[in-house]
Amino acid sequence: MEVVFVASEMIPFATTGGLGDVIGSLPKEIAKLGHRVSVFLPKYKKIFKKALDLELLMEGIHVPLGSEVEMGSIFGSRYGDVRLFFVEHSEYFGRDELYGTPMGDYPDNDRRFTFFQRAVVEGLKRLKIKPDVIHCHDWQSGLIPVYLKTLYQGDSFFKKTKTVFTIHNLAYQGNFPPDSIPVTGLSWDEFKFERLEFYGKISFLKGGLVYSDALTTVSERYAQEIQTQGFGCGLEAVLARRKSDLYGIVNGIDPDEWDASKDKDIEANFSIRNLKGKAACKRLLQAESGLTVDPSIPVFGFVGRLADQKGLDILAPVVEQMAKENWQLVLLGTGDDEYHKTFRILQKRHPKHLGLNITFDPQIAKRIYAGADFFLTPSRYEPCGLGPMIALRFGTVPIVRETGGLVDTVQEFDPKTSEGNGFIFSGYQSEDLFETMKQAVRIFQNERLWAKLVRNGMACDFSWARSARRYVEIYERVERKSLKV
Repeated sequence: MEVVFVASEMIPFATTGGLGDVIGSLPKEIAKLGHRVSVFLPKYKKIFKKALDLELLMEGIHVPLGSEVEMGSIFGSRYGDVRLFFVEHSEYFGRDELYGTPMGDYPDNDRRFTFFQRAVVEGLKRLKIKPDVIHCHDWQSGLIPVYLKTLYQGDSFFKKTKTVFTIHNLAYQGNFPPDSIPVTGLSWDEFKFERLEFYGKISFLKGGLVYSDALTTVSERYAQEIQTQGFGCGLEAVLARRKSDLYGIVNGIDPDEWDASKDKDIEANFSIRNLKGKAACKRLLQAESGLTVDPSIPVFGFVGRLADQKGLDILAPVVEQMAKENWQLVLLGTGDDEYHKTFRILQKRHPKHLGLNITFDPQIAKRIYAGADFFLTPSRYEPCGLGPMIALRFGTVPIVRETGGLVDTVQEFDPKTSEGNGFIFSGYQSEDLFETMKQAVRIFQNERLWAKLVRNGMACDFSWARSARRYVEIYERVERKSLKV
């Protein structure tokens, strides 16, 4: 099949989170299965700084934006077996950040990503790439399924093209005022509740949900949750109507990128058969974090955004109790100012129990994954959750809340059978988290059970191969069916 990915992020070129991780890995796995794969991305300012051999393929591409016509270019490159295409418009994408500044989103994101999507559709025709499937990701590509079933419906070039739309996080919806409708070039007929209208705005995300031939999201549990009022972000009725076309597929990770036996960014290498190097990684993490270097003290790690969604509101109160127990926490991330302030105060109060890194540094992240005993993911909601998967590869035991993809990847450890790879709590209170941490520490203090638990985790397979095969099954399924909107 000819499969085209359209996304706004991709590691290692430009990313803000999990979407970039997925686009950096999944297309390569689809290509390994024998399909022709292309990825379309905006040509951000960050792209210029990458060691990438870019070839100008097309300039002067005309893209209608409302009553105006904007001009863009398309550059090409390769990423292994995957063809890369970058849509250039210096005014829209030649900015320091992808979506906005610390003050908020760029006010013209509707124009920026309308341009990107229409440039992709026009570019496919000019490049003579006739997709069997266009795989769209999040709101930044949510209008492409709409365009194919409206403005381009009679275009023979796309007659056999189907669309798959993946929701990475339903909370990010691309909602804009009604005057964005003319910018998109769509008819006002689309500004209806059963189509793109969402609480008086036009929703790019809803376009993908309504018009795609199939919908996927990044775990089986999250696919169920988003059909409910608690997790549906106002779109639960739309998703419930599409439930027969909605699939949950757990994200994967690249096992070569996250390999404790050969990673050069950690203090010492180790493997499931020889764990000695992990002790050296723990010593370094404690020392670098200004903590007491002591192998008997349990070290908890946290890597992620400092925001309510990630459970920081229930984690912060636990730090006082951790200090009383003589446990240690090493935290890495940036996010809401209130959490920056809260954890800085806690770090001053408990310098021997809290190592704080208000930044994002991939090397520090690796050292936390490799050196901590436990990895905390107390999220309010979590579509997938790559952190615990990575932690397990480094012999670090996850403690997670029972939500989203965390349930699909972490199984409660049973000391009687020695089965399972982590610990799960269901309530959303600091007490629920702390009680589970105490339970986990009891296992940590049992040398035999602890070694078994660590090895259980390292034996888990979260590579992309299985997930990629499931995506191909969906591509084949949508090729065989015709959807009426």
